[in-house]
Amino acid sequence: MLGKIEHLGIAVKDLDAANQVYEKLLGSAAYKQEAVESEHVTTSFFKAGENKIELLAASNPESAIAKFIEKRGEGIHHVAFAVEDIVAELQRLEEEGFTILNKEPKRGADNKWVAFVHPKGTNGVLVELCQEIKE
Repeated sequence: MLGKIEHLGIAVKDLDAANQVYEKLLGSAAYKQEAVESEHVTTSFFKAGENKIELLAASNPESAIAKFIEKRGEGIHHVAFAVEDIVAELQRLEEEGFTILNKEPKRGADNKWVAFVHPKGTNGVLVELCQEIKE
């Protein structure tokens, strides 16, 4: 089952400029900035109470984030949900008829295994599943 909303992902053109905006908005600096080479993005994470905001900027013009911004502009890119067992959840969602974009989870930002559900089956919202990596 899907758990709490783990974070909201927001696509931005300029990570430094967006960091300044969110620092002012939230009243605190990002607690982590990280490059995710497999996705060709650089991310910043902010805490907003018990919630998290992930800013995503493309590090390659061919990345999914760059294409998203080109097509839709900056804004909410995805909603991420925490899960206890990402493999089981992917199987459950596929059995329910959702289109899974990653058949196997991959390492994402903030020490998480991640996989995505196609927005065509979720009313236009890209859904990310996140499971804490325990090593």
